[in-house]
Amino acid sequence: MKIKLLSLVLLFSGYSFAACTTVNEPNPNPADETPQTDIGSGETNGYKMVWEDTFNSGALNETNNWSIEVNGNGGGNSELQYYRRENISVGTEPVSGNGCLIITAKKENYLGKTGTSGRLTTQNKMTVKYGKIEARIKLPKTANGLWPAFWTLGADIPTVGWPKCGEIDILEMGNANGIKNGTQETYFNGACHWGESWNNGAYPNYARATTNPYSLQDDFHLYTLIWDETAIRMYLDLDKYPNNAPYYEMTINGEDVAGNPRRYFHKPNFVILNLAIGGNFTQLWDINKITALNAANNYEAKMYIDFVRVYQKGVAGEELYSKGKTSVPALSHNQQYRIYPVPANEELRIEGPATPDEIKVFSISGQELMTASNTSTVNTSALNTGNYLIRISQNNGQSETHSFAKK
Repeated sequence: MKIKLLSLVLLFSGYSFAACTTVNEPNPNPADETPQTDIGSGETNGYKMVWEDTFNSGALNETNNWSIEVNGNGGGNSELQYYRRENISVGTEPVSGNGCLIITAKKENYLGKTGTSGRLTTQNKMTVKYGKIEARIKLPKTANGLWPAFWTLGADIPTVGWPKCGEIDILEMGNANGIKNGTQETYFNGACHWGESWNNGAYPNYARATTNPYSLQDDFHLYTLIWDETAIRMYLDLDKYPNNAPYYEMTINGEDVAGNPRRYFHKPNFVILNLAIGGNFTQLWDINKITALNAANNYEAKMYIDFVRVYQKGVAGEELYSKGKTSVPALSHNQQYRIYPVPANEELRIEGPATPDEIKVFSISGQELMTASNTSTVNTSALNTGNYLIRISQNNGQSETHSFAKK
């Protein structure tokens, strides 16, 4: 999803795809699988959840998590929509009943544009460097002309501009190649863009397209970015198929010189979700050719986001800023304590070099929920099922933060 957040004019000519491949070999009919609801890939391989939005409160958290963009600049890609607040909502997905963020694209005339839709970001409210970033999304039928995306941008874009800030596209669908081949429900891509300047479209980028064995526009699917100091990797449906190979992979540990990925992908990024209409990616610029918006669906289509979650390992180099969690330190690197949930007793046991002088439990958004002193056991009966942070402190000033889940 190339952009225009500043005074940029971006063209499709700079977007090159690697050969289309099929990388996953799971059950071609995921409807036969046991449903996975509001879970994601979870705290696996050393990752602990450090931020989430599950959109279950009935209202969008604009105070701490999201900012809604309002503009009709075409996204730098000659897109047809005007992004409006009215096209962003939080509600229930009708089939699953899950609370979701809902982005609605419409065919309608508004302020000189022939369509409207929504785009929102975590800019200045949540940024992350390294970790596992994932979203569970139910995409609309994109044929023809819709362009949904889940992606990130470098948080330094206000000062360095695009593409020097770096861009990571975790999910894009609706590309002109999928339209041409009649594979829109299975053809998707990941991509990265970087470089010192726009350079008339001759900036470095790498996109890899995949034709999946099953539809990605039938139900919710999980899209996961795993980003560390050596590589950027993207995965599909790790909740159902944890051994899936990445559909996209790019190393970022080369020489630190201008033009090499290493220079652009080792800094905090913020998250973006949007549903574009037409434009260069789709090669459609006439609203009457956007057949995804038609009489049968009342000329509108919806993208449902069940959750967005961020996980980190608590290792050197990771960074996390969350406006709603400023009182809680990031997960500790060299942890001396171990946390053991005991569901049968609804308690949390803490083992370490000494009995903690103080224990504080926080929600994942940073709200302090309970405090205990001079104990190695915390009663969790008052906590709802979910994910939490716990800070363990000693009177000598030492402290460390862990995450845990109550099931």
